[in-house]
Parts: sequence; C-alpha cells; structure tokens
Amino acid sequence: MRPLLIITVAALIGTCSSPPPLLDQILETGELRVVTRDSPTAYTITPNGPAGPEYDLVQAFADELGVALVVEPVESVSEILPRLISGDAHMAAAGLSITDARREYLHFGYPYESVDVHLIYKLGTGRPRSIEDILDRSIEIVASTSHADILESMQAEYPELTWEENADIEFADLLTKVAMGEVDLTVADSPDFNIQRYFYPDLRVALDLEVDDPIAWAFPKGKGDTLLAAADDFLIGAERTGLLTQVHDRYYGHTKKFDYVGTRNFIRHFKSRLPRYRAMFEQAGEEWGVDWRLLAAIGYQESHWRSAAVSPTGVRGIMMLTQDTADYLGIDDRLDPENSILGGAQYYARLTERVADTVDEPDRTWMALAAYNVGFNHIKDARLVVEQLGGDPDAWVDMRNALPLLSQRKWYSKLPYGYARGWEPVLYVNNVRSYYNILKWLTDQEEPPDEIPEDEVEAESEAINPDA
Repeated sequence: MRPLLIITVAALIGTCSSPPPLLDQILETGELRVVTRDSPTAYTITPNGPAGPEYDLVQAFADELGVALVVEPVESVSEILPRLISGDAHMAAAGLSITDARREYLHFGYPYESVDVHLIYKLGTGRPRSIEDILDRSIEIVASTSHADILESMQAEYPELTWEENADIEFADLLTKVAMGEVDLTVADSPDFNIQRYFYPDLRVALDLEVDDPIAWAFPKGKGDTLLAAADDFLIGAERTGLLTQVHDRYYGHTKKFDYVGTRNFIRHFKSRLPRYRAMFEQAGEEWGVDWRLLAAIGYQESHWRSAAVSPTGVRGIMMLTQDTADYLGIDDRLDPENSILGGAQYYARLTERVADTVDEPDRTWMALAAYNVGFNHIKDARLVVEQLGGDPDAWVDMRNALPLLSQRKWYSKLPYGYARGWEPVLYVNNVRSYYNILKWLTDQEEPPDEIPEDEVEAESEAINPDA
C-alpha cells in the first residue's frame, strides 16, 4: 500500500473510532458538568455559598470521583433536556420524576427519593374532592414537567379537563398565584409544597394525583452509561451510610410538623411586634456575626417577641435568659429588650464557638440552637450517646435521634450530666428553623412597616402566652 493511502486510511480509522466512555472523559478533564434547577429543592446561592439538596449530593459525588463540580443552573425544567442532548452537561440533578416521555431521550439512575404529587387549592375557595370538581376551575402548571403527563393521562377519562402550562415560572411562583387568588389550582411535588406552605398557610392539598413518584438523576442516552453506573454506586452507598437521610433532614427536616394556626400568628406578629425590636436584632447580629433573622427566630420561639415575658422556671425577657446566663454575660436587666437581645446574641455566638470544629454548617447551627435550649453539657452527653449507637456525632440527624434518649434512665444514669428533657431541644430546633425560613422569605419579599399600628400595640407587661 502506498504511503499516502496508508496515511489516509489511518486518518479515516481515527475519525470513525468511538469516543471514550463519558466517565473516562470526565476523569480526563477533571470536571463534572451538572445541570440543575434554580430552586430551594435543588440548588440555590446563599450568603455561605451554593446549597440545596441536589447540590449537596452531586458535590459529594464529584468529590468521590476526584473531579471539580461545575453547576449549570436553569430557571425552567424545559431547559434541562436540551442541555443534556447538546452535551453542555454530563448529567441532570434537578429533582426529575421518571416518566415514559423522558425515557425516550434520557436514562435514569437509581431512584434516591420519592415524592407525592399534590393538587393545591386555597382554603376558603372550596376543596375539590374529585376530578369532577376541578373541571370548571382554572389550573396552571409548570411546563415540561411530569405534572403535564399526569393531567394528560387524566384527560383521557375527562376530556373537558383543561389547564395552562407556563414555561417562564417556577413551582413556588405558582403556589404564590394560588395563594393570591390569581389561579384556582396548581400541581406541586410534596417537597415544594411543604416549604411554601409556611409562607402561605392558606394553601391546602385537595387531592394526591400521584403517591411515591420516584425521583432520579438523568443522563444522556448512548453516552452516559458509565457515568450512570458510577452515580448509582454512589447513591446506593449514600443511602447505606445515611448521607441521603442527612441531606433530606438538612433541607426538609423542619417541614415535617406544620402548625397552621401558629404560622398565621407568626406572620401577624411579624407585622405587629417585630418592628419594635428589628433594629435591635440587626445591631446584635452585626456585632456578634449572626444573621439577625436567626436571632429573631430564637426570640420568637422563646417569648413570641414579648420583652416582659416570664416563664414558670424564672427565665425572662425576649431571649429568655436564665439568671445564671445573665450574670455570666454581665446583663443587669433581663427585661430590657436591648440588653436581652444583645445577651442572647452573645450567648448563641459563644455556644456556636463551643461546637466541635468537625461539625459543618448547617448542622453547627442546629447544635448551637439545641444547646441554647437544653444546655451545652447535655449536647456533649448526646454526642456520647451517638457514638455508643455507632452514629456520627457531627451530624444533626443522628443527634436529633439521640437527644430524646437523655430522658430515659438506662441512658442518663450512665452519662456525666444526667437527666434532660431531651425531646425539647429537638422540637426547639425544628421550630426555630421554621421561623427562620419564614423570616428570610418575608424579608426578601417586602420591608416591614416603619411604625406599629396603634390598634396592634400590645401591653409590654403582658405575661407570655405560649398560644399567642
């Protein structure tokens, strides 16, 4: 064969050869590109950097592969498929349901979570109890989601069923529209609804359209099999080690218990009580390096923002400081709101410093909050219990399970600091997390009023009422 022909054939063979498997390409370039949704249930940017359940999981996966994570957030679900098909992203970690329509273009990995699909309405508008009840109501959903597939399958039996799909809106925005009366109904996955119902306590579940709908990561067909296999191994391992449970608790743990009346009262008190003390919380937060909204959430849990609050055990003021704590902090008057708030901020900041350096955020915050409630020594006892149970004392999900054991004789009798009402700090942290999230949402949406309406001013001398 002549040299020129040999060169030409070799070139053709090189051109026709298959590219290396996707996982090999990722390991070679040292970069994993992931497309996700810009959503609280997937990926968000916080003052402390990127966060979100999908982000935490896929970052851990990238770390296991030993590559850098490059996140490509999109605002609409409809943008995800083109990113995968074009090769701009190697995989999608976006809380995607596994549907037949998506399977035509994508491979799905191990279902690491399941969600319920709710039909949502507003309290007072009449609860739909069957599909027949929604045929004459306006329904709006996010375009290119599994929700459209569900409604289409229902339409075969109910041809008069109609809805509008919106590609320029997120699930949270549609829940807002229902709460504001701009649309009668929408469809939402349980995680999205569980978060938003704290902001709009009038939202309700009318019907469950799907139960235990599987959620999984998605990969392009034909070139993502090796990456999919590696991801499946990672997720199965994460389930076995408890990482999945820890991530779920980190973002959804506070949503398990919903108090409709309490949430409505909190939003009302945000307008009527907080303005009196907001500047004090902001100043204390700046001085001690703590988000003022977290301090305000602690204050609400402690006293419902009443400066003259007194508990049966003798703790006093907005931040409910004990006499010993006040003496330790140099606080003379626990009923003075400015002193109490500054003292509470200082006490919380010092507790945070005492939490083990091996504990990462947000677990560090949850443990400091638990210590604010039950005392730091009992937190040390709970860490011992976790270790004896074979758990991770640096993980709040394990500490949350261990703390209630401090009230059981077989445990507290063997611990250095003895008995504690260990279930109380668990409820305490759960409540503060809920209040904190509502405060973040409220302050992002609007500024509180400059002045307190006179008809809503309440006597400062009124004793604390836990049900207020």
